Amino acid sequence: MRKAVQGLLVTATALVAAAAGVGGTLLHQRITAPDTSAVDAQAAALAQDLRQDLTAGFHSAGGGTYGGQFTEGTLVAQTEEHGGALLSVRSAGLSHTAEVMLGLVPPTGTTVDADAYPVRCYRLTFARGPHSVQRTTFTCPATQADGHPGSLAAQMGGLLARQPATASAYRKMSAAGYDHTADGATRFLTDKGLVSAKDTVTDLSGREAGTGVYAVALRVNGVCHYLRMDSGSSAAGLIPLWAAPADEQRTCRAQQAVTASALYGSDPAKEG
Repeated sequence: MRKAVQGLLVTATALVAAAAGVGGTLLHQRITAPDTSAVDAQAAALAQDLRQDLTAGFHSAGGGTYGGQFTEGTLVAQTEEHGGALLSVRSAGLSHTAEVMLGLVPPTGTTVDADAYPVRCYRLTFARGPHSVQRTTFTCPATQADGHPGSLAAQMGGLLARQPATASAYRKMSAAGYDHTADGATRFLTDKGLVSAKDTVTDLSGREAGTGVYAVALRVNGVCHYLRMDSGSSAAGLIPLWAAPADEQRTCRAQQAVTASALYGSDPAKEG
């Protein structure tokens, strides 16, 4: 009996100690947890930019931060503007889901303590119109985009660092007048200053992506990019070149560029 009581006391003491340890750990985590307000503010600003670009104009979809026609290039430009990278985009009919990693670069023009600006991942869903945009957080993947062990944040940081050496790759312009061929795409990139003599362009392949549209997959400094060449009348409103999402960096195929070059925005004024 005595041994049984001693056993119960030992067990109870162990449970109390364990509970105290767990409680202490949780308290420590609560005290030392990074302040995510800065990066959360970036995510909120990104969602607001997305809403603005999905506001219908009379002549074209968009009209907000980048305006013009709204493609995956717009998403990439918005995300990098807010210090992050696009991880993936999935579409089901008119509904789209974009997953992004923010916190790779602190907000422009501000001084933010590194501990107060952690890398975080967000999921943005949208359809037609600004009111369709929803934002949630999710746990960032623990592996690189190709599934290999390693830091996804480090991989994305390297991707941003190897972007073209031009002042800004995200400029609205038309590719009208350039042949829908590999040679035409190369001349367009060079003539428009989207790549410079310091940049290395490899693995270029293209495919027709609809009437007057040519989609190209290529690597600039080893980073997969997509190019949308559109000879239509509204082509000047396009961001023609952008870095492919993280989950497509390894494969970098022309068919992926075709899908990515589709217009996500819509203009209700043209639908009714």
